[in-house]
Formats: sequence, structure tokens, C-alpha cells
Amino acid sequence: MGIIDFKATKCKHCYKCVRNCEVKAVMIKDERAEIMSDKCILCGKCMQVCPQSAKTLVSDLDLVKGYLDIGYKTVISLAPSYMGLLKYKTAGQVNGALRKLGFTDVRETSEGAAVVTAEYTRLLKEGKMENIITTCCPSVNDLIEIYYPELIPHLAPVVSPMVAHGKMLKEEFGRDTKVVFVGPCIAKKKEAEDLRHGDYIDAVLNFNDIEGWLAQEEITIEDCEDVPFVHMNPKVNRLYPVTSGIVSSVLATEAKRDGYRKFYVHGCRNCMDLCESMLHGDITGCFIEMNMCSGGCIKGPAADHEHISRFKIRLDMEETIEKEPVPDEEIQKIFQTLTFGKHFLNRAPRDIIPTESQIQEILKKTGKTRPEDELNCGACGYSTCREKAVAVIQKKAELNMCIPFMHEKAESLSNLVMETSPNIVLIVDKEMKILEYSAVGEKYFGKTRQEALDMYLYELIDTSDFQWVYDTHQKIHGKKVTYGEYGISTLQNIVYVNNEDVVLATFIDITREEEQARQEYEKKLETIDLAQKVIHKQMMVAQEIAGLLGETTAETKTTLTKLCKSLLYEGSESEVR
Repeated sequence: MGIIDFKATKCKHCYKCVRNCEVKAVMIKDERAEIMSDKCILCGKCMQVCPQSAKTLVSDLDLVKGYLDIGYKTVISLAPSYMGLLKYKTAGQVNGALRKLGFTDVRETSEGAAVVTAEYTRLLKEGKMENIITTCCPSVNDLIEIYYPELIPHLAPVVSPMVAHGKMLKEEFGRDTKVVFVGPCIAKKKEAEDLRHGDYIDAVLNFNDIEGWLAQEEITIEDCEDVPFVHMNPKVNRLYPVTSGIVSSVLATEAKRDGYRKFYVHGCRNCMDLCESMLHGDITGCFIEMNMCSGGCIKGPAADHEHISRFKIRLDMEETIEKEPVPDEEIQKIFQTLTFGKHFLNRAPRDIIPTESQIQEILKKTGKTRPEDELNCGACGYSTCREKAVAVIQKKAELNMCIPFMHEKAESLSNLVMETSPNIVLIVDKEMKILEYSAVGEKYFGKTRQEALDMYLYELIDTSDFQWVYDTHQKIHGKKVTYGEYGISTLQNIVYVNNEDVVLATFIDITREEEQARQEYEKKLETIDLAQKVIHKQMMVAQEIAGLLGETTAETKTTLTKLCKSLLYEGSESEVR
């Protein structure tokens, strides 16, 4: 499972994540965005800018609750940014509140920062590195390992304060102890899973996870007991989450000044610009505090940006935090049993390098056959049309991401439909103003498209059906309407288009069919009339025949009766004789 969860059903192919990803680690596939984990530096920008909240952070909260339910000894490593992001009266109340959730102990990650500071001061004292880039920010480390591997020799070969603290806590409480880091950074989740760090960090939570959990348990930090942090006082190392905090810690810890120039840089674009300068050889002899988040860790992607001011937090922290170093004897005790080195790797992706002909072929497919056709508008998320063409070849982008091209294509298709459709197409607004009118309308209504677009529908035809559809948002399908004044019969489909608040209608000319139907009906009537006449004549003949048959029968009956009587009379007379 990835660290940033992606909900494809919500992605509306707006490309906002692509535009805001400085390293272009977001690919578009089947018109939806996907994060390329091997290229992502987990700066969290895509998650912050997504208008549909299609990208959310996967939480370890259930995992941590499971540790506590099972009964594991579980210790929190609390990032120093809690001092600006959580509400409390005394720092000890945060300790007390978290212990109420069931944790064995709550310790400050700044303890690990003190060890890291000691390592930085050692490197500065040795003076062997041309430049020293701090390695506290895992996103910066990923940026250099993936996109600027030539600068790996400039990375301080030291773990981050989180990893350092995890090692220290495992050493103190036992390897079976579960260490949970709490901070505002999402890149820490990936760092915790890095095989180079063993299993020193078992889970990572952010302050939103903690605040939600406390609210669920009805625990208010400001009402909790003050349980002081007593193990180690990290002092100046609590400044790590604010810009220049690492530099301040190093300056406070150094026994004597070194020969390196020191400065800090924050924000993804600034970090990349600095890397470019270093590649060009413009930066030498510098100790550089590099942080991916603009404003430092207190502005991490998992922090509540709407309700915090990094300026106020920095002022408050600098005002309250001691500027003194941790005593060297405390640090040296830790170095007796633990080491904090780290080896960085070249993780540069092996993308296809397209040829110029391949690039030109892609550009041509989006209507860019000349240099002036390349607008370089950046709507697709890429700075130039060529960059986007390269991304298409590398399967990171799709052709239809070019907004101007798709607009022109849609407009062209729309005009083609309006110009070539054999049917009458009408679009009207709520006032029955004609917004669209297909060219074929001139044949039937005697108005050109240009003339019709300056008219209202009621100037052409009756609008009652259109008005009913607009008012009810119901549709009319397959209704026959004849316009005698124009000599046409139509089959009409009228619908309401919600997104545009307009009514769309198509009229199919059925005048010929209706005329044919009328002629066929008249033929049927003539046939029926003819049949009725034949039937009447036949009835008359039948009646005449019946009459003649009746007279003949009567005469025959009379004759036969007389014959019978005659025979009877003749028999009677012979007997008398």
C-alpha cells in the first residue's frame, strides 16, 4: 500500500497535482492521476492542492492502537514541532495526555537531533567535504538520490533525528519495544520503512491522528497533569523544525568556528534551484540546511495549515527555547554504544530518452507542426509542450491533456455538427434567447445562423414546450409538431442541460414521411369506400336473386298442391262407381 492513498473515483482530470508537483512524479493514465512511487519525494503538495480530496494520507493509527491492545511496550518519539502545533499550558501536559492513551513513555525527538547536531559539528570540524547538506529532511534526501545523484557526495552521511532517536529508544527499552514517531511530516513514513534503517521506527502518526484520538477518548491536553520530560534536555536542538534551526543548533554546539559558510533553503523549488547551482559548481565550502517544506517542518503537509502561522510559531519557539547545547559528556555516552551513519544511494529512474523525431511526432498529433504552435501554457502541468511530449512517450502523460488542443478539437467538432447535421439543432437560455442554431435551420425557417443568433425563439416558433422543459427540468421525447406556416412537420426531442442552464432541442424533419402517411391514409379511405360500394351492390343482387327464387318457389308449391289434390279426387270417384 502507498503512503498517499489515491481515490480514482474522485479524480476529475484537472491536472492540478501535475502542475504543482515540481518533480512531475504524477502520471496520467486513463485520464486519471496516479503517483509514481519510485519518483515521488513525498513533499505532500499533490495531497494539499487536490480540489476533490482524491489523495489522502494512509494512517498508522489502527496499527498503533493494535500495539497497545496487544500489550506491546510502546514509546512515542515526539517531534519538536509539537511546541507550535499542539495547544497546552505546559509541555508536560502533552506528555501526560499521551501517556493516558496507554504509551509506556513519551520522549522528544530532539534527543536524536542533539546526536545529529554532534555528527554535523564533527563533519564541519574535519572539513573534508566540499559542501555539507543536512539530511534531516527525508524529502530532500529523496530529491537528491532520485533527481540529483551527482550531489550524493555532498549529503552528510548521517541519519535523521527520527532514526537516531529510534535507535536510542530501542537501545534503552529493548529491541522488542515499539517506537512510534509523531510529527507533521508524511515523508517520515517512507523513511521509517527504509531497509537501511532496520526497524528502529515501527509506526508514524501525525498531529491530526493524535488530536483525533485524544478527542475520541475525551482527553483535553490543557486539562491533563503536567508530567515533565526528564530524560534529556535537548535545549537548542528543539529549534530543528523552524528555518535556520539546524544552523542555530550547530553554531551553539561548535567549540570553535569552522571554515564553512552556513545558510538555509526551504521550499521544493528553492531546493531544486540550489541543486542546479551546485551542479554548475557555483556553491562551494558551504553547510546547507535544506528543508522541503516552505517554512520548515512546522508547515509540514500533515499540519493544520489553516489555523497556524509559521511566523508566530517561529517567534514563540525562538523566544522560549534555550540556546544552549546539550553537554558533550551526555552525547559521548550515547556514541559509546551506537553509531548514526547512513549510506545514500543513486536511485535515478531509467526513463526512455526519446528522439527528436519521436517528440515531433507527438507534437504533430496535438496540432503543433510549427514552433509558434507550441504555446507552452502549462495547463497540462508541464512547463513546455516539448516536456509534455516527452512525458507522453515515457507513458507519464496522455495526448488529450493538452487543453488548447482539446478545446480547438471540441470547438471544431461542435462547428462540424452545427454545420453538417441534417437535423435542426436549437439551444436557448432561460429567456428563450437563441444561443445555437444549426445551419440547416435556414432551409426550414428562412433565417441564417447569424440572423437566428440575434433572435428570440418566440420570433420563430411557439415556445411553450421549451418553457415547460426549462421550468420542470423534464424532457420531451419523440413529440410530433407541425408548423403550418413553414410547411414542415417535425419529431422533437427537448431536454434541459443542467450544467449550462439551457434547453437543447433537436428537430427531425418528418414532413415527407407525414405526407406519405397522409397519402397512404387517403388511399385506405378510397379503398374502404370502394369496398363499401361493392358490398352494397352485392347485397342488392343477392336481394334480387332472393326475390326471384321466392316467387318461383311459391308457384311450384301451388302447382304441386293442385296436382296432389287432383290425384286424390280421381281416386275417390272410382271407388264410388
